[in-house]
Amino acid sequence: MDEEALLAELTKVKGVGEWTVHMLMIFLLHRPDVLPSGDLGVCKGVQELYPLPSLPKPEEMAALCERWRPYRSVGA
Repeated sequence: MDEEALLAELTKVKGVGEWTVHMLMIFLLHRPDVLPSGDLGVCKGVQELYPLPSLPKPEEMAALCERWRPYRSVGA
């Protein structure tokens, strides 16, 4: 399944959200191109890497980390 289909299917389970699915894709499925934009640690890392005054929003993170493709999981 692609990322969107997997996210839609797994979040149907009560208690499973976007962050959980992203972690499963990175650590269990070994997908190389997942950006967990809801992870506080990754957000703080991006904030430090690109000196930002505040935590980046998911859209801003996606734009900033676009150059990490196809290995955004490694960057995260």
